[in-house]
Amino acid sequence: MTHPVIIGVDLGATNVEAAAVRDGDVLKSKKKKTRPEKGVEEVIDRIEKTIRKVFDKMDAEADDFAAVCIGAPGAVDTEAGIVRSAPNLKWDDVPLGEVLHGRLGLPVMVDNDVNVGVVGEHVHGAGKGALDMIGIFVGTGIGGGLIVNGTPHYGWRGAAGEVGHVIVKPHGRTCGCGREGCVEAYASKTAMEAIIREEMEKGRDTQVFEIMEDKGKNKLTSSVIEASLEAEDPLMEEALQNSQYYLGILTADLVNVLDPEIVVYGGGVVERLGESFLKPIKRTARQHYLQRRGAEQIRIVPAALGDDAGPIGAAVVAQRRLRASVN
Repeated sequence: MTHPVIIGVDLGATNVEAAAVRDGDVLKSKKKKTRPEKGVEEVIDRIEKTIRKVFDKMDAEADDFAAVCIGAPGAVDTEAGIVRSAPNLKWDDVPLGEVLHGRLGLPVMVDNDVNVGVVGEHVHGAGKGALDMIGIFVGTGIGGGLIVNGTPHYGWRGAAGEVGHVIVKPHGRTCGCGREGCVEAYASKTAMEAIIREEMEKGRDTQVFEIMEDKGKNKLTSSVIEASLEAEDPLMEEALQNSQYYLGILTADLVNVLDPEIVVYGGGVVERLGESFLKPIKRTARQHYLQRRGAEQIRIVPAALGDDAGPIGAAVVAQRRLRASVN
C-alpha cells in the first residue's frame, strides 16, 4: 500500500520550512524567512506561499496531498488547530489551522514544533524502535517532548514535555518564563550568551563577541560557539561546561522519573558539536541516576534527522490523525 504524501511544516521565528513527505522521506522542500515583525497575516501568507512552492516543485495540486501538519513554536490547542501562545512570533490565539484550511482546501493540523520533532526522531530517527523516549532540543531555549509506551505524551492539559522549565537551581537565574532556576536559564544559547556578557562586564576577557561580529551574527549561534571553542575562549568554555552540567542534571531527573530506553538530544548546538557536547552530559547524568543497575543501557544519543525532524514528524502526526478519524 502506498502511503499518502503529506505536507509537513516547521514554523520557527526565523524560518518556515515546508516539505512533501511520504513514509519518512522528504520528497521536495522549500524554506522562507518567517518575518514575524510584519504581523500575523504576513506570516500566514508566507506559510501558504511556502506550501504552494512545494506544490509547484512536486508538479502537483493541493488535491494530490492528504493533509498539512504544522509544528508551531508555542502552546497549541491541537484539537482546534489554534496557536494559543507563541511568544517568539508574538502570537496569541491565532486560528492557524482554520485559516489555512480555508485557503488550501486540505485538512490542516497544528501541533507544538518540538513535539513533532520528537515524533519524527522516534518514528524515523535516532529513537526508532524505542518504547519510551525523551527528546531534548538545545537552541535559543530548551525544548522537549515525551514518548510513553510508543505514543506522544501530551498530559491532560496538553502541557507535558516542558523540560526546559525543570528547576535545576532553586532561586537561581531568572528564566524567560519569569521563574527562577530553570535549566533554560543556564543551558540554552540565550543563557550562555547572557552569562558570557555578564562576565565580560565584570572585566574578564573574551573573543566571543568579536567572533560574532566577524560572522555577521547578532546573537550567539552554534557556529559562533564552535569558533569560540576553537579559539580556546575561556568564557565560552566555561559557559558551555555550565550548560552541559545542568543538562546532565536535567537528564538524570527525567530518567529517574520516566526510566526511558533512550534520551535523544537535538538542536543546532548538538548538530554542530556532536558527541563532544554529549559526553559531559552523559557523565553527569549517570552520576545522578537513582537506579544504577542497568543504567549503562539507557542510551543518550544525538538526533539523526537534523532540520528534517520537524517536517517528518509533522507528517507522522498528520497520518496518525487521519487514520484515527477513519477508524
